[in-house]
Amino acid sequence: MHSTHAPRIAIVGAGLGGLACARVLQLHGRPVTVFEREASTGARPQGGSLDIHAGTGQLALRAAGLLDRFRALARPESQEWRLLDPATAAVLPVAGPPAHDDDSPEIDRGQLRGLLLESLAEGTVRWDRAVAGVTPLENGTWRLLFDDGSTEEADLVIGADGAWSRIRPAVSDATPGYSGVTFIETGLDDCDTRHPALARLVGNGTMLASAGSKALLAQRNSEGRIRVYIAFRAPQNWHLAARVPLDDTAAVRAHLLSMFEGWDESLLDLIRHNDGGFIDRRVFVLPAPHTWEHVPGITLLGDAAHLMPPVGLGANLAMLDGADLAQALLNESTVDDAIRAYESLMLPRSARAAQDCAKLLDELVPPEGS
Repeated sequence: MHSTHAPRIAIVGAGLGGLACARVLQLHGRPVTVFEREASTGARPQGGSLDIHAGTGQLALRAAGLLDRFRALARPESQEWRLLDPATAAVLPVAGPPAHDDDSPEIDRGQLRGLLLESLAEGTVRWDRAVAGVTPLENGTWRLLFDDGSTEEADLVIGADGAWSRIRPAVSDATPGYSGVTFIETGLDDCDTRHPALARLVGNGTMLASAGSKALLAQRNSEGRIRVYIAFRAPQNWHLAARVPLDDTAAVRAHLLSMFEGWDESLLDLIRHNDGGFIDRRVFVLPAPHTWEHVPGITLLGDAAHLMPPVGLGANLAMLDGADLAQALLNESTVDDAIRAYESLMLPRSARAAQDCAKLLDELVPPEGS
């Protein structure tokens, strides 16, 4: 962008995509501000382990000048993928992990986010600044409205604020819908010492056992932690029909154990021995493909643009979106040209990815009777 005044760029959301965009812009001397509703970087747990693909997430990290630092933190051994027989826990022959390329080392999401945050100039991220919405101003600029009643103005607003984006309604009336699949997340700490048999069962990377429309996934994280996902098809409010209070760990555990009755005891131990409670993660998705008519001065990236099932592509695509949008802003002569160039790249790519992810979810947890 070659104008004399650098545009005021506001990124809403300090997730991986928004931070990747901010980092690439700053690397090239462009001013940018990130507004984040959470109070601080450690306000909540940052989720599990991510496999960062050579053709997407790693490209973004290279553009951000962070690929070597990522490699120093990543765990290539965690690419291991094992499929287990639900009835016997025997290891089955498997062609390879879904949606992976050969070079997809794992890293904890919190570590990756930390790497991006540390790379930004101090004060880039404004914490505890929850954006409630945006309104267009006459000259093609936008006003951000914050939960506390304050406002800011920007020449470009980038909605990087996830599934329930407050920015998305400015370009699209699409809202996420329930996919029919629920993931219950739990985990075990210090596995190698406290649960060596389970550590061996899971191996170095990701373990999957599935039967009918139910699946059990366990994923090695750093520092001996194993994260467990119990996946099944169910109505959105399954816990009400089952009379299971989600905050009652014992009740959730008993319900899950009854659902998985007949599975091998060692696999059921992943449900029995969890540390902490169970987190209900119903899988919501945006319509695929999700597209919109170009709106000047505003765009979306990551889950705000293309929320899809959590099968290994979302974080990679969000970072690539962020890097591509930053690159377009550096290359094109106006903000508007940059948005158009970025959207013409991102929208078809995310449409293909959303279809792939929907297919993978159906393979992982097939619809009843399919």
